[in-house]
Amino acid sequence: MRAASRLEKRNVAILVAGQTLYMVATITVMTLSGVVGHRLTPAAELATLPVAMMMIGTLLATLPASLYMKRVGRRRGFMVGALLGGVLGGLVAFAAIALAHFWLFCLGNLLLGGYQGFAMYYRFAAVDVTRPAFRSRAISLVLAGGVVAAFLGPWNASLTSDWIAAVPDGGPYLMIAGLALVAMLILGGLRVPASGEPAPGEIARPMAEIGAQSRFRVALVAAATGYAIMGLVMTATPLAMRALGFEMGQVAFVMQWHVLGMFAPSFFTGGLIARFGITRILLVGTAILAASSLLAATGTGLAQFWVALLLLGVGWNFLFIGGSTLLASTHGEAERGKVQGINDLVIFSLVAAGSLLSASLLRQLGWTGLNLAMLGPIVLVAALTAWLGLSEARVRPARLGSERR
Repeated sequence: MRAASRLEKRNVAILVAGQTLYMVATITVMTLSGVVGHRLTPAAELATLPVAMMMIGTLLATLPASLYMKRVGRRRGFMVGALLGGVLGGLVAFAAIALAHFWLFCLGNLLLGGYQGFAMYYRFAAVDVTRPAFRSRAISLVLAGGVVAAFLGPWNASLTSDWIAAVPDGGPYLMIAGLALVAMLILGGLRVPASGEPAPGEIARPMAEIGAQSRFRVALVAAATGYAIMGLVMTATPLAMRALGFEMGQVAFVMQWHVLGMFAPSFFTGGLIARFGITRILLVGTAILAASSLLAATGTGLAQFWVALLLLGVGWNFLFIGGSTLLASTHGEAERGKVQGINDLVIFSLVAAGSLLSASLLRQLGWTGLNLAMLGPIVLVAALTAWLGLSEARVRPARLGSERR
């Protein structure tokens, strides 16, 4: 037992390190790629296309990544993702800025999305390498790796921009490539126990049967909607702030606190789920997201941007960790590849669409209108979650009475 516990801690530590390094890339793209895209293209509505391309890259990679890792294992899959997505993507993005080539820059961000497509499974790998009682906490700890990235990502976007005078804003993408190489080496030490791999001959249910579960549907809707709202508003924020005359340092400050809001709660979200239940945490997440939208609609001062984006991150955290934990209860080991792949495929379809529409919606609705438009989807998630909670509360006493008889 003692040896197994050490292995769990070692594997989770490796996944936390991988999460931290990959999140630096994601935060850099979210903070900087829209600004760089605005400079490289004369069409203002295409400014956030590079950010959307990262999400599209994630979308394209997520299901193949899951199926690939089912065949070759988590360790090799994560290393391939870091090399081909992170290292290559960072180098291509840097070359595109040096050449002032917008579409090549989009390609670099697309490859970085592939890095994210593999890295999104770090949280599910945490399930594979831990005992059931520790799983929600393990997911939380892995996502908590983003706390360090909350500082490193915005700093990377601002402090390394002038590394190479001839290539303004190119330095952060070189840093992404270097950190992805470090991540690849660290992930080489991951060891997934045999119990975390599908057993030969284990029977998997059809996806239609798995998808018919109420828990699966709520897990998917909660995580996908929360992520899409967060991605859309987060992508629009640097453009909105720059248009209002805020400096890049102020934008980095707001984004830094937003990412802290995304990941700092991860230290206790798993414990809250274990104590209060998944549905309650999902409902709290929707309430926090609603508060973020309403606060953002009250004004455009630095304080409003700061607090609204902080709340946006916390709400995302509760919905994403809650949804991921709920999803893990809907499938067996033999089913995880397709279930996790389809889950993330849907999530990043919505995130990619939101990021792609972000600049256009900001122009059409303004900052206030964009945030108020988020309230409809938030209410939908809250209603579905409440329905699931009430349904399971009614079933529980009936099941207990049947067992007593």
